[in-house]
Amino acid sequence: MRTSRKIVGLSAAALLVLTACNPSSSDDEETTTGTEGSGEVSTDISDAPEQTLVVWDQEVRGGQNEQMERLNEAFMDKYPNITIERNSQSFDDLQTTLRLALSGNDAPDVVQANNSRSMMGQFVSSGQIQCLDDYVDAYEWDSRFSEQILGYSSYSEDATVFGEGCVYGLPQVGETVGIYYSESKLDELGLEYPQSWAELEEQLPQIVEAGETPLVLGNIDKWPAGHVFGAIQGEYVSADQISTLGFGNRGASWDTEENIEAAAELQNWVEEGYFNAGVNGADYDQVWQDFANGEGVYLIAGSWLAADLGDAMGDDVRFALPPSEGPTTTGGTGLPFAMTSAAKDPDVAAAYIDFITSDEAMQILAETGNVPVNNAADYADEAEGVVADVMIAFDELTTTGNITPYLDWATETMDQVIGDALQNLIAGNVTPEEFVQTLEEAYSEATN
Repeated sequence: MRTSRKIVGLSAAALLVLTACNPSSSDDEETTTGTEGSGEVSTDISDAPEQTLVVWDQEVRGGQNEQMERLNEAFMDKYPNITIERNSQSFDDLQTTLRLALSGNDAPDVVQANNSRSMMGQFVSSGQIQCLDDYVDAYEWDSRFSEQILGYSSYSEDATVFGEGCVYGLPQVGETVGIYYSESKLDELGLEYPQSWAELEEQLPQIVEAGETPLVLGNIDKWPAGHVFGAIQGEYVSADQISTLGFGNRGASWDTEENIEAAAELQNWVEEGYFNAGVNGADYDQVWQDFANGEGVYLIAGSWLAADLGDAMGDDVRFALPPSEGPTTTGGTGLPFAMTSAAKDPDVAAAYIDFITSDEAMQILAETGNVPVNNAADYADEAEGVVADVMIAFDELTTTGNITPYLDWATETMDQVIGDALQNLIAGNVTPEEFVQTLEEAYSEATN
């Protein structure tokens, strides 16, 4: 069945809540705070001068775009003195254009900045985005967000340490990499979703023998293979080691037998024909759409595809965490919303960030098929099918499992290094040992 219609649209009650009150403060009582840094801030923007707030985001897919449109409309209804000018781009386009925009004279006020050292880390070190600690205190964001989640967008002032320090952004959604599958296709093959990694490995050749493609992947943009490798790595490498590597902090090594085993597993899957042909030349969006149309049995990908796959496949598509012990897999948060140093009115920018990440906003995220970063399991009963699956999975991962950061966050160049290295590993141009050596060199150079 499709995502329930009662949660697809913005309910009148939820819209009323969002437009009637600021979730963290009252319009009748201005909140100010002063800490070492930017000084006093205000959480009441009802009397702010009429102005345009320029926001850049990458929420372009169906449910993602819908929640932004609805929240932006609700914000402007609440604050008629503020007009939002939204610039929405794909993830890849935003990665390219944001660097130039922040260094120019026409920088936006609020941006979604990739948590990675290559993006947010560089923006922190160059002073292009603002520390939000004053607003953390004023809005009590540290009560609404867990320390772990805030750590995903925290850096030391000099950007040398990732995962602690000042908060530079707030996310809306929780993310986890898992496995999508068609229940009917598994039934036709006489299979059930594997309960262990060993069972998954046993199924792959059986699926080939049945004339199906076990796994599908589009890796022309290089980053998607990192998610597949991260899921495999979670079976072989301890979560604390993966986290240290992913944050690019000192104290770990890529050059270990466990990482070599994970790389060998991925390469072997390719050599055995477990993936679709031409993985490195296949488009990510096209491949998941092909999966929705019946190509392949398993799709290892992020929870952000749930709403679109649910729309395309109805109740036939399901989502589960990788069947590794723990479980351990890549994930964390969606791209945080950060305030640029060029923001015309920081109080207005902060109020917007607070509004779109409030508890009430989490309800809207759930209604539009997204995974709220806070209290995801609370919304699972209101959702159906694959959307409920990912909410439950994210809650399980963050409460009883091990969530590990995206591996391309680690250094300012790791997105390119690991992207190229994975394409070479998949193409058979390098051995697993050479693959980990390439990553170890980049990691060591950045951390020593």
